[in-house]
Order: sequence, then C-alpha cells, then structure tokens
Amino acid sequence: MRLWMLSLILVAPMQLAVGGQTTAKQPMNVLFIISDDLTSTALSCYGNQVCQTPNIDSLAAEGTRFTRAYCQATYCGPSRASFLSGYYPHATGVLGYKSPRPQIGDRQTWPQCFKDQGYYTARVSKIYHMGVPGGIESGGDGSDDPISWTERFNSQGPEWKAAGDGETLENNPDGTRPVVGGNTFVVVEADGGDDVHSDGKTAAKASELIRKRREQPFWLGVGFVRPHVPFVAPATYFPPFKPFEKLSLPERVDDDWDDIPTLGINYKTSRNMKMDLRRQRKAVGGYYASVAYMDAQVGKVLAALRESGQEENTIVVFTSDHGYHLGEHDFWAKVSLRDESSQVPLIIKVPGKLPGVCDSLVEMLDLYPTLANLCDLQVPQHVQGKDISEMLDDPTHSVRDAAFCVAPMRKGFLLRTDRWAFIQYKEDASGGIELFDMQKDPKQFNNLANLPDHANVVADMKSRLTEKLADLRANDLNH
Repeated sequence: MRLWMLSLILVAPMQLAVGGQTTAKQPMNVLFIISDDLTSTALSCYGNQVCQTPNIDSLAAEGTRFTRAYCQATYCGPSRASFLSGYYPHATGVLGYKSPRPQIGDRQTWPQCFKDQGYYTARVSKIYHMGVPGGIESGGDGSDDPISWTERFNSQGPEWKAAGDGETLENNPDGTRPVVGGNTFVVVEADGGDDVHSDGKTAAKASELIRKRREQPFWLGVGFVRPHVPFVAPATYFPPFKPFEKLSLPERVDDDWDDIPTLGINYKTSRNMKMDLRRQRKAVGGYYASVAYMDAQVGKVLAALRESGQEENTIVVFTSDHGYHLGEHDFWAKVSLRDESSQVPLIIKVPGKLPGVCDSLVEMLDLYPTLANLCDLQVPQHVQGKDISEMLDDPTHSVRDAAFCVAPMRKGFLLRTDRWAFIQYKEDASGGIELFDMQKDPKQFNNLANLPDHANVVADMKSRLTEKLADLRANDLNH
C-alpha cells in the first residue's frame, strides 16, 4: 500500500456508535511548546514567589503538571536530538550540537512519525538545535531536520544587539567590557515591544498557523529561545524584579565543593565568571524578565488556540530542553547533573482529562510514544521512551523506577531514583562519584558517596548504571 494511502487510513476520522448512529471522532492535534534553558524553579506554578508566569500557570491548572521530569542530556543539542529521535544520546552517539539524521537514517523522528501518518507538521523557530544567539541573529535553520516538517519557519531577532540598556555580567569585574554575543551572561532591557524579538515573532507566526484551518490535523512545534542567554526582553518586563539588589540568591554553604569531584563543579560558576553579588542578582533579574516575556508569548499562542475553536481537539505540551542553575552551589547555566539542571518543567493538557499533579519519574523520551498513542498512531519500534498516558488519568501511576540523564561535556551520568541521585563521571568512575539522599538533602549539599555506611547503595547504583549503559548499547542503531 502506498504511504499516502496508509496515511489517509490512519488519520481518517474514527467512527463511534452513538444512539444507534455513527459520529466521526476527529484526530487530535498536538501543540508542542518548548522554552530554551528554562528551570522549573523559575515558574510560579512550580512554586516561584517572585517570577510570575500566569499563562503557563493557567495551562498547568488545566493539565497534568509533572514534578519529576528529566531530560536525557543537560544541554541543548543532545537533549533535543534525543527526544525528537526517540533514542537515548548514547544509543545514537549524538552528544553534540547536530541533527540526529545521519545516525538514525530512515527511522522516523517524532514529528516525522506524525507527518508520515497524515499530519501537517511545522516548526516555528528552535525545535532541533539552533545556535542562540548566533543562529537567531542570522535567521538560519541550525541543525534542523527538513524531513520532519511540512513547513518550517525561523524567527530572526537582534538578540544582544537589541537597542536598549545592556550590561555584560560575565568576566566584567571592572565594568569596561562592552555588551557581547555568544554564550555570555548579558542583560539587555530592550527598547520597543514584544515583536522586535525572536519570541514575539514566533508567537505571531504560531498563532497564524493555528488560526489557519486545514483538512489535516497538525503537529505544531513552537520553540521559544528565552530565557537562554543573552537575557534580552522588552524593558517593560523588568520592573517586577527591580531594584535587582532586592532579589535573593539561593542558599549556599561554606566549602560546598570540597566533597565533590572536580568534574562535578559546573563549567560556569560565580568564581570563573567573576560575578560579584550585584551581578549575580542582576543575572537572576534578567533571567526572570526573560521568563516573564516568554510566558507572555505562550499566552498569545494559547489564546490563538482558544479563538480558533480547536482547543477541545488539541493536546498541549509545555516543557524545556533541560534545566538551569541560578546560583545554586555557585553554579550557573546548564551542563551540571544536579536537579536544577537535569530536571525540566513538563505540563501535558489533554482535552477531556482532569487536571492533576504527578510526582512519578518520567523522561523527555516518553513524550514521543505517549503523544503518538494518544493520537492513535503507530509508534516506531526503535523508540526507547515509555508511554506515560496512564499518568494523565492516574497521577500515582508509575512506569520508571529511575530516570537517566547524561552530561557529555563532563563525561557524566545520572541515575535519579525516588530517593537517590547518583552521579558518576566517566564510565569506569575514574572521574569520581556523587550520591545524594534526596529525601533528607533535597538541595544536594552532602555527597554521601565516600561514606562507608552508604557503600551498599553506591555499589547498587553503580551496578544499575552499568546495566543501563549495556542495555543502550544492545539496543543502539546497529540493532
């Protein structure tokens, strides 16, 4: 049977008997919204008392909010390649900033699975990896996968070059360094309105696509680049966080790094970025303003969905590619395998299902099979995630006893169970290990790995990690 004929059959309206008559059940749409470098701790629906995110909160109030969702890699490239391809990073070898297509061959990505079964698939801005700020300034496609999409749209913006009041916070102790680009902590209180910037343009294009009615159901990926550095937002989003001096920094303890391996010290810290307390507080304020700006753009997209009349037939997902440190342990940004960096916000709203909060462990890999099953589509055999759709009816349901994440830049691996966070650097553990009791020490201040009374726990976690890596290799692309 030709593929296009199969697609028509798979997405044809299902016939349901109602009162002796048949009615058509329309295929479900998917609206996938992803923020870049967003920690769940910056969202008011996850408990932040300073940064208010009313639009994301409203989605959480209507959907299922997951409190322990983990990415599979703690920076953009491998994380996105993983959940979009359906493979763990070490199963594909995609550990950097590139498309998974050369590795996966003709295997279907998540949006491609929907496209090949009759869906209109489109992305607006960053879904696969795209350089920020460089790729946004140039307006290019980044490490995209053209086969995944029916259409694709980029959202060019000025980024760190935006007109306004800017300051470079990183490696600028004497205040003489100009505002610069790259992966640099820069805050710009920008002139003009929302639509000057990439995320404003993304919201406008996504809203336009949602309002455009078509015969096919849609899988629409909406990629917001904030709060990724530079922390650029219209100046109107900054007043709630000013003066910056009023902002609190996370709890810290003396000699916090003394009991962790060198590889466990994050690549960006207050020390190596030479950020004093004033600059640290301004970094938090710039991040929060960027989050508030992004939240407003999410609100525009959700409003377009309501106004289009398709809200009752559209599954909405909101998440991030990984978390982010905002000064915890004197760490900043991503890469670390601590919870602030490895955990992601995740909200799934399915029409007809009651709202809830789920504390079960889930992985971003689980989105592919879950959404395909919710839309009655065939899931490719290669997909390594698990269907978590039952959690949307029963938040106490569990499918995992551990979440797995990697930090290729640090040669690190995380196994996160209900009680323990076990981190190992290098496969032979020669880079050191960390063990945290997440029930007694949720902020991860006390590394228990080298204490004799935790030797059995360490041995068990090491064994489980070895087994996990062996399983990935047994089910990699060569099988």
